[in-house]
Amino acid sequence: MSRSRRLIALLAIGTVSVNVPAYGWNGLGHMTVAYAAYQQLTTKTKNRVSVLLQKNPDYGKWLTQVPEGTPAKLKRMMVFMIAATWPDQVKREAGYREDGTDKGNRPDGPPSSQNTGYSDHLRHRYWHFVDTPFTQDGTALPAIPVPNAGERIGIFRGVLASTEPDLLKSYDLTWLLHLVGDVHQPLHSATRVSSTQPDGDAGGNLVNIYNPGCSGKLHAFWDDILGTSTNPNDAVTVGKSLPAPDPTQAGKSDAADWVNESFEDAKTAVYVAPIGAGSGPFTITAAYTDGALALAKQQVALAGTRLAKLLNTELK
Repeated sequence: MSRSRRLIALLAIGTVSVNVPAYGWNGLGHMTVAYAAYQQLTTKTKNRVSVLLQKNPDYGKWLTQVPEGTPAKLKRMMVFMIAATWPDQVKREAGYREDGTDKGNRPDGPPSSQNTGYSDHLRHRYWHFVDTPFTQDGTALPAIPVPNAGERIGIFRGVLASTEPDLLKSYDLTWLLHLVGDVHQPLHSATRVSSTQPDGDAGGNLVNIYNPGCSGKLHAFWDDILGTSTNPNDAVTVGKSLPAPDPTQAGKSDAADWVNESFEDAKTAVYVAPIGAGSGPFTITAAYTDGALALAKQQVALAGTRLAKLLNTELK
């Protein structure tokens, strides 16, 4: 069996019976973004983020998730990587509750836009993506819901650069570690609108894919393309295999540009053969998997570099 076909089989297993919206890059993907970013942080920034992350209510739990045997000099890096998964962790934690409409995936009223720190126990699922619509059949495009990931990045980075209290900066930092990664996943910046799905396909969550004996969702396929491990050491391994990002692209600091790039990637690299019109199921090919893996590594590398630049430049 070829490497591509082995990867397809593994991805198919990872997306069996996925019937709920996925979370952006999975834990491995988000930790890989954070690993890439950490290598590019200044010593001053590393010290500052360490202080802020200790204020998160789950900091003690993160320490227990650091792999046994990790050298002391790498523990702060591992905590930084694990912290990047926190906005997904609270989707499953007791004490946090759903808000908004459409199972929490659409904002609904003033609480959706609040930025009150750790006293906020709403899950804010709609902060994780930007449903930028496009159509391939001429269907009218709906408005982009606000707040969304791009808008939140702007709010949170502004707080990091301000004189706001450290407790709020800690909350916003933890979200930023996650959201910068999210908007580099193409299906977190696009939704395909059609006559059969006039409100969009929820970033590929309503598109079915198929491999022999296994089925899943297009969104989950892209989330899991780098692998499905939850071990930070595996994220380090993936991080070391990332390509060097294009310097011109890496220099872009506006989140709107990041979102637009991912949106274009969705149109040119995600919704292409074998992904056809409608909800499928569509059978994933080796060529599609190879292209997805290459793009994902490129995007994760870009996300890491851009996140590092943001923190080095703006965190006070």
